[in-house]
Amino acid sequence: MGTLGRVIYTVGFWIRETGQAVDRLGSRLQGSYYFKEQLSRHRTLMNIFDKAPVVDKDVFVAPSASVIGDVQVGRGSSIWYGCVLRGDVNNIVVGSGTNIQDNSLVHVAKSNLSGKVLPTIIGDNVTVAGHSAVIHGCTVEDEAFVGMGATLLDGVVVEKHAMVAAGALVRQNTRIPSGEVWGGNPAKFLRKLTDEEKAFISQSATNYTNLAQVHAAENGKSFDEIEFEKVLRKKFARRDEEYDSMLGVVREIPPELILPDNVLPDKAPKDQK
Repeated sequence: MGTLGRVIYTVGFWIRETGQAVDRLGSRLQGSYYFKEQLSRHRTLMNIFDKAPVVDKDVFVAPSASVIGDVQVGRGSSIWYGCVLRGDVNNIVVGSGTNIQDNSLVHVAKSNLSGKVLPTIIGDNVTVAGHSAVIHGCTVEDEAFVGMGATLLDGVVVEKHAMVAAGALVRQNTRIPSGEVWGGNPAKFLRKLTDEEKAFISQSATNYTNLAQVHAAENGKSFDEIEFEKVLRKKFARRDEEYDSMLGVVREIPPELILPDNVLPDKAPKDQK
């Protein structure tokens, strides 16, 4: 960001500060007629009672996610945008290399009607690919897969290499055996997983571990870095082949617009050294 940009940014900052000061003054003048709207500051990690989240330093927790209370998240896992992990009346454990994708809810139950304690335990390399999935007081073992919009109720156990299909409602205390696909409402056995699907589940967890690193780096950038990249994008986005390939963009140039190398001022003919 250049000198002019810094000046504009600073002026904007002080205008906002001045506006807040004027708002506070106006509130005092209103006296008993004053109504104050409480604005809640979002906290990604939040204590509850005497419990605090324990999150490995390599975990990506999206800025809009909420990890609350007695929650443990293992190395290389990722908690995506809009997720809520609420460990208030019991604990939540998320293993290593697991991804819990956007808008999913993970909660617990203090106990069920029979008095059984129901924390939520999610193993290693699990893919909760279900955007908006609900996992409540249950166990999901290593390398299992939970699809979009699926709901797992209290006491459910999803065994290793099992898959819960998108939109499924798994009733209380249901056990989904290893290597099976369950779906529907209520969920029931559909078929066996193929070897290719088992490999896909494993690869999906690895892909999301890598993707989380990209998002973590992007979210960690300073204001100056973002502004600098904005300038670079304007300069190179339409002609930088490497940049285009990163985005998966293929720009086809009409044949009539392709000029010989010796016509362009910044290129020499190919046969010249």
